[in-house]
Amino acid sequence: MRDPNNPDPGRGTKRSLLARLVESCSQFANKRGIYLGRKSTKLHVALYRRTKGRLGNRMPGWPDTRILLLDHVGARTGTHRTSPLMFHAEGDIIAIAASKAGQPTHPAWFHNLKANPDTTIQIGDRTHPVRARVADDAERNLLWPRFIELFPSYDFYQRRAGDRKIPIVILTPRT
Repeated sequence: MRDPNNPDPGRGTKRSLLARLVESCSQFANKRGIYLGRKSTKLHVALYRRTKGRLGNRMPGWPDTRILLLDHVGARTGTHRTSPLMFHAEGDIIAIAASKAGQPTHPAWFHNLKANPDTTIQIGDRTHPVRARVADDAERNLLWPRFIELFPSYDFYQRRAGDRKIPIVILTPRT
């Protein structure tokens, strides 16, 4: 649960050496304009799918940070793609943040979901049909602190993104 006396969750809390290393490397790369999303995605997706989510389902060093696979269709090209993303689950909804590690533009999957909101996600070995929508300001204000608790680098990503307000996308079950 969030500590109201600590306005910067994740800072000053005890984290493993691996968690600190992952966070430091991520911030180092981002400060220098290095974004590895596309290069590592294919390997991550293949590993996740081949092991039915046993590998690639957590952020190294952050055992509470879970990863899902988001299928999406290119808004302009119609190309089918899959992106591994950290998520926050609450009840029947799943929320994902379009952070792109603090880059100045939204990730392609965000634009793709806006154009084609009916999609599927894979969590572990299970696939779920979902409908995507962008969280309104009130929902985002409730969810954003949870993302920072989940992975403190989201705070860094938002600062790095400058004027771009990182959107949160809500995925709800579809029948």
